[in-house]
Amino acid sequence: MSPGAVVLDVEGTVGAIAHVHDVLFPYARERLPGWFAEHRGTARAARVLSGVREYLGTTDLDEAGAVAQLTRWIDEDVKAPPLKTVQGWIWATGYADGSLTSHVYPEVPRVLRRWHAAGVALYIYSSGSVTAQEDWFAHTPSGDLTPLLRGYFDLDTAGSKRSPDAYRRISAAIGTPPDATLFLSDSAEELDAAEAAGWHTAGVRRPDDPRPHPVPGRTTVRSLDERELGQLMR
Repeated sequence: MSPGAVVLDVEGTVGAIAHVHDVLFPYARERLPGWFAEHRGTARAARVLSGVREYLGTTDLDEAGAVAQLTRWIDEDVKAPPLKTVQGWIWATGYADGSLTSHVYPEVPRVLRRWHAAGVALYIYSSGSVTAQEDWFAHTPSGDLTPLLRGYFDLDTAGSKRSPDAYRRISAAIGTPPDATLFLSDSAEELDAAEAAGWHTAGVRRPDDPRPHPVPGRTTVRSLDERELGQLMR
């Protein structure tokens, strides 16, 4: 049996964790103060500041405090929605001016094209914002892959990747039954949550990932073309 829909994680699944931590995070971290100065008084800056305050449960936080908090979150890799939002906007500038290019593993463009041609609906679910996801797939070394993808989900649109309810929301949005949906991720906790929502799951553990292979308790592949889709349904 092949899935009707495949939902893919990004970091550690289609692209390298090191690219996120060594390229994208420092790029956003360096530009955070300047971004707030440039956007001071705009709706975007107000949205981020409000989001940081809400996440922290405080109303007593100014722009400088928000920048400091966002910087800490980058350093600690906190999956905070306001951080993911502003990172996506900062990265968008880098993608647009050519200073940033995303990373995808070598087989990913070929495999996505094959799955797309076979009629499988392809979606992305990442803690990175929808904006960041769209830019990631639009600016790969292999060109624009966004025509292969039907949609994107993030912490704002779906919720925490460790919550089964997030996967139920995605099922409702894409209109594919849970038992016809396959989720691929490098995170055991995310795979557990998806399985609790009735999805099929398979782990991905890339050769450059320092964590042990396989993902505990999961059918695990080292590349997306290691097995046929039907063999990953469990």
